[in-house]
Amino acid sequence: DLVALMRMATDPESDRIVLKSMTVVCGTEGPQRADMSLTIDGAEESTAQTGDGPVDASFNCIKALVDHTARLQLYQVHAVTEGTDAQATVSVRLEEDGRIVTGQSADTDTVVASVRAYIHALNRLLVRREKGGTDKREISYKDVG
Repeated sequence: DLVALMRMATDPESDRIVLKSMTVVCGTEGPQRADMSLTIDGAEESTAQTGDGPVDASFNCIKALVDHTARLQLYQVHAVTEGTDAQATVSVRLEEDGRIVTGQSADTDTVVASVRAYIHALNRLLVRREKGGTDKREISYKDVG
């Protein structure tokens, strides 16, 4: 766990989007649902969305709250440690208008790690938008939740 935590770094000055809270309901009955609150440029925004699984519902919340047309190119989950309390590392790669960004996060809750990885990729994308960069270089952003 410590190695996974140490390998991740934060960049709070670039964080225009921050996860405030989330609740996910999933199971064998009915659609999966996520309720989420994000702080976006200092203002709190909330939504509830459904999806095909808890991660999809959570990503749909982010899409509803953050204006972007980025396409999810990669979603990977790796267990860093063993056991039921294993630390999961999630990598997300997004592409929008030739800009490619990667976000990573680690948490014992895979859905939380997934959301934080997606948000951090979006934070990187917002930085790229402001700089006007359209080259194909990949920018990584890592966080620990």
